[in-house]
Amino acid sequence: MDLPVPKIEISVKTQYLEAQSHPDEERYLFTYTITIVNHGSMAVTLRSRHWIIHHDEQTREEVFGDGVIGNFPYLKAGESYTYSSGTVMRNPIGSMEGSYDFISNDGVKFTVPIPLFTLIIPSKLH
Repeated sequence: MDLPVPKIEISVKTQYLEAQSHPDEERYLFTYTITIVNHGSMAVTLRSRHWIIHHDEQTREEVFGDGVIGNFPYLKAGESYTYSSGTVMRNPIGSMEGSYDFISNDGVKFTVPIPLFTLIIPSKLH
C-alpha cells in the first residue's frame, strides 16, 4: 500500500533593514518571512531546520536547529504557517537555502527543501 506523499509549499519574502545595518563594518541585516503551506492530505509537524547561508561565492555558513523561532508548527491539511526571522550578512549581496524536516501524523519523516533566495540591498539592484 502506498502512503500519501506530503505536499508542502515553501515561499519566502525578504527585506533589507538599512537602519540596522552597518556597511562600514560589513554588517547587512536582512529579514525573511517564510510561509509554509500543507497541501497534503495529512497533518505534519515541522521538527527541525537546516540553513546554508552564502555570504559570497567563497564563504558559507551552515545552521542547524530544532523547530523554527522556538516553535514546532503543526499543520493540518490545508493549513499554513508564517514566521519571520533574520540574518546578518557580510556582503550587500548573498543568498540562503536549506531544508525543513517534518514528521507526519502517521510517523513518516521527510525533508522539504527551502528554495534558494537572494538577499540584496536595493542599491545593488539593476
